[in-house]
Amino acid sequence: MRGAAAAAGPAVTVLGECVADAFTEQTPDGEELSLRVLPGGGPANTAVALARLGTPTRFRGRISDDVFGGLFRTRLAASGVDVSGCVSAAEPSTLAVADLDARGHATYSFHAEGAADWQWTAEELAAAAPGDSVCLHTGSLALVREPGGRRVEDHLAAVRERTTVSIDPNVRPLLVPPGAYRARLARWCALTDVLRLSEDDLGHLMPGASPEAACDAWHEAGARLVVITLGGRGALASLDGTRVRVPSAPAVVVDTVGAGDSFTAGLLHALARLGRLGGRLDALTAEETAVSCAYAARVAAATCAVPGADPPWADDVGAFR
Repeated sequence: MRGAAAAAGPAVTVLGECVADAFTEQTPDGEELSLRVLPGGGPANTAVALARLGTPTRFRGRISDDVFGGLFRTRLAASGVDVSGCVSAAEPSTLAVADLDARGHATYSFHAEGAADWQWTAEELAAAAPGDSVCLHTGSLALVREPGGRRVEDHLAAVRERTTVSIDPNVRPLLVPPGAYRARLARWCALTDVLRLSEDDLGHLMPGASPEAACDAWHEAGARLVVITLGGRGALASLDGTRVRVPSAPAVVVDTVGAGDSFTAGLLHALARLGRLGGRLDALTAEETAVSCAYAARVAAATCAVPGADPPWADDVGAFR
């Protein structure tokens, strides 16, 4: 595996969707449009990035038996992700058509009705339990789309006694109304230890609120560590109300696809290396939070420097110290 670090340390389980990201390419005469399809999906991107950094990573998803499902499995396995616990699903894969603006920011249109990712059953989730993993990360569409979303919530409640929980809401307003996220966010905060979201997510979840006010509200609801990424302005991390500001890492931005997912992976990788995962983050300090977020920013910057959601390998960004 190119650039792979030897997987070491405690394992992290990632649960959620795989998405076929289709990037549009138009002919000069404007009469033809082609699609370049790359494997994506927020949770799958996070799993790939974690494994490439050297964290033993297990992905638990409902992967379709269609042509896109084969693409997903190949990418995950080639990055060192354990996919043995994935469900082989008869339903189709989710397709997202991405349109990049001049700054490399993507907007998506989704083709997701009846897709495999949202059909979790209680029995499938019980079989996907994280076992001896120290952390279960989830979020994005699998946590909010029905019928599976409520069952994923129940799964988090069942495993959190022995496992750190991490959630990235990754709001997709074109597919799910932001009000649906807002209605369930307090429940998610009560279940999670780490809440990582973007500035765009903040605008959808608490319109008009400052990052600091949002952190306070989510701490009150139960989240111990809240990290809000702010694009080129870095990130704000709040550990039980103690604030840490982390600058962004230098990068030549090709596009920002997968940057937030890579940040989450870098953060969880660092916390695992520090031995802070496996419980409620009781021993985590503000200084450790700062160095972990600084490393995560480096991982995100490396992802921005290449097209699509293609996270760096360990030797691209260096080991976490």
